[in-house]
Amino acid sequence: MTAELTRGQNHPLPRARLEIRVSAGTPVVAGATLGDENGTIHGDERVAHPGAPTLPGLEVSRQAAADHRLAVDLDAVSDEVHRVSVLLALPVGGRGPARFGAVAAPFVAVTDLDGDEVASYTITGLEAESAVVALELYRRQGAWKVRAVGQGYAGGLAELLADQKLPQAHQLAASIHEAVASGLARSIPAPPAAAPAHHPDHGTAPQAGPGAPVPPASPYDPQGASAPGPQAPGAPGRHGAPQPYPGVPGEPGPTGQPSASAPAGGGPIDYSHPRRQTTAPPSPPPAAPPAEPGQPARPVAGDATGWSMEERLYNQVWGMFEDLARTTAAYRSAVDFADSRMEKELDQALSDPRSRIGGQGDAAREAARARHGQLVSQAREVLDRDVAQLVAEAEVVEPALPTAFARWDNPVWHAYRVPMEIPMALRLGDLHLPEADRIRIPMLIRLPLERGLWIDSGRSASPDGSFADSHEMRRLGLETAVAHAARLLAIYPAGEFTVHVIDPAGSGAQALTPLVQSGVLAAPPAQGAAGAADVLARLTQRVDLVQMALRGGAPDALPPGLDTSQQLLIVNDFPHGFDDRAVNQLRYLADEGPAVGVHLMMVADREESAGFGPLLDPLWRSLLRLTPVADDHLADPWVGHAWTYEPSLVPPGSQVLQQVLSQVAAARRSWGR
Repeated sequence: MTAELTRGQNHPLPRARLEIRVSAGTPVVAGATLGDENGTIHGDERVAHPGAPTLPGLEVSRQAAADHRLAVDLDAVSDEVHRVSVLLALPVGGRGPARFGAVAAPFVAVTDLDGDEVASYTITGLEAESAVVALELYRRQGAWKVRAVGQGYAGGLAELLADQKLPQAHQLAASIHEAVASGLARSIPAPPAAAPAHHPDHGTAPQAGPGAPVPPASPYDPQGASAPGPQAPGAPGRHGAPQPYPGVPGEPGPTGQPSASAPAGGGPIDYSHPRRQTTAPPSPPPAAPPAEPGQPARPVAGDATGWSMEERLYNQVWGMFEDLARTTAAYRSAVDFADSRMEKELDQALSDPRSRIGGQGDAAREAARARHGQLVSQAREVLDRDVAQLVAEAEVVEPALPTAFARWDNPVWHAYRVPMEIPMALRLGDLHLPEADRIRIPMLIRLPLERGLWIDSGRSASPDGSFADSHEMRRLGLETAVAHAARLLAIYPAGEFTVHVIDPAGSGAQALTPLVQSGVLAAPPAQGAAGAADVLARLTQRVDLVQMALRGGAPDALPPGLDTSQQLLIVNDFPHGFDDRAVNQLRYLADEGPAVGVHLMMVADREESAGFGPLLDPLWRSLLRLTPVADDHLADPWVGHAWTYEPSLVPPGSQVLQQVLSQVAAARRSWGR
C-alpha cells in the first residue's frame, strides 16, 4: 500500500534497493547528497549530480529531464552516511521556467525494483523557488525511512547546497549547471530492473530523528518580543511568540531549514567534551533487538551515534525532539488541509442555487463533513502511531539517562556520587505538545552555560488554569532556581563550581534553606545594599582579571588565590534593593561573564523593573527565560511549535536534594584540604 506523504511525514522503507522516480512536467536537474548523522555534507565527493552521477549506492541522471529515475542501494552506502537528500533544480540559462511556481507541482515516488510504490509526495506550495530538497532517506535504529521535505530555495541550487554546509557551494552549483548546459551530460537509459534483493523488512523504529539534530546556541529573546527564528503556529506565550530552544554552538540546523541563528562558520559538530582528548572514532551504537515480523523494532537506549553512552543518549533525546516536532507538524498540516477543503466544498455547495432545492444542499454539507472527518481521522492515526513509538522509546531512554540528564525522581540519583569530570549537558526541564501530552522530551542544555538564566517570577497561569499571585510566584521562582543550582553543583566535580546568592531583603530564606544548611554556598546569602554591592564588586573584578589575562595571552598570570571555578550568582527579588550601579554591574556580568565562567541566575518579574525603562532590555535579552510553572513560551528550531515547558523540580517530600547536596558539601570540604 502506497503512503501518500505530506510535508514532514515519514514512512519506513521495507527494502534497501529502491528507485526514486521524479515527474516534473518540465526539464529539471536531479541530484542527491550523502550526509552524516547531522545532515552535514563533507565535500563535493558526497554529491551525486549530472557531472558526477555515480556514488557508492547511488546513481542519478546525467541530464536535465522532465522524468528521472534515481537508483539507490542503501546497503551499499558507507556507514558514515545517515541521510540521502534528493534535490531538484531548474536549469539556468535555458528557455524553460525560472521558478517552480510557474509549472505543475513536481511528483516524487519511492518504488521497489518491481515498480511498486512505497511512498509518494507531491511538492506543493512552491512559488519563487528554483531548487528544492524533495525527499530525505534517513537511517534510524538500523532501519531506513523516507521523509517528505519539500524545502524550496529562491536562490536556486547554490543556496540549497550552501544551506547543507557544503564548502564552495556556488562553484559546485555553477559546474552542475555548466555540465547540463554544455551537453557534457549525455542521456543514458534508466537503470535496468534487477531481481529484487531478499532483504527482510526492518519494521518501523521509534522515530527519533536521524543523528543528533541540535539547534544553534541559545537564540532566546527571554522577553519574547523580538526573538529571531521561526514563529510558532499556535498561540504565543505570555511574553509574545515562543523562542527557539537553545542548544550547542556551531551545530547546523536540520536539512533544508536554516536555524534561526546558525553561526557564520558552520562546520561539523564536535560532540566530544573539551576535556576529553581522544582520536578514536565513535563506536557504533548498540543494535536494536530483533523485532517480530511486521512489528516496530524495539527501542534501545543510546542507539544514536557518539563517542560515549552519554553522548549517544544526548543525541537520541534530540532525535526524539525533532521527530515529535515534525510528526506533529505533519498532523497539523493535514488538519489544516482538511479544514480548508471542507470550507471550500461548503462554499461551493452554498453558491450553487440547485443545492438550495430539496435536500441536495444538506447532502453536500454532510458529504463534506464526512470527508473532513475521514482526513482528520487518518492524520490522527498516523500521529498516534508515531507518538506511540516515541513513548516506547522514552520508556527505555528515561531510566537510562545519567544524573545530569535525569529527572529528580529518577532512581539514578539514589546512587549519586560526585563526578570526576564535567558532563556535556544538563536537564533544565521537560517539553511537551498538546497533541502528544503523554510524552515529555527532556530539555537538555550544553555545558558550560553560554547564557545566564532568568526565572520569571511574574504573574503567570498555573497548570490548572488559575493565576498565581505575585508572592506565590516569587516563592516558586526561587525554589526553581535552587533546584537548578543544586543540579549544577551536583554534576560538576568537587571545587569546580561555586554558588553565590544575593537576597537583599532576606525574603528567600525558606527556599534557600537546602543550599544554606548543606554548606555548599561560598558564603551566606548577601543581604542589604552593602552585601549586594560587595558580591557584585568581587565578581565583576574576577571577570575583569580573567579577561585581561586572556587578552594578554597569559591565562596563568592570575592573582594567587583567585577562585578559577565556574561561578553562579543567584539574584533574588530583583529589582528591590538594587541601585543604578548594581544594575549596570548585573548587565556587565550577563554580557561578559559567561565567556570567563561567571553565570547569572535572576529570579525577577520584568514588569516590576519597568521603572528602569529600556535600560534593562539588553539584560532580559541576554538571559534564557524559564518559568517556575508550566508555560508555552518555547519553540523548536525545526518547525516553530509552541512547546509547553515544565521545570525540573524535586518531588514533594523527597529527601534526594538534601542527600545530594550533603555529598557535594563533603566533597568540597575534602577537596579544600
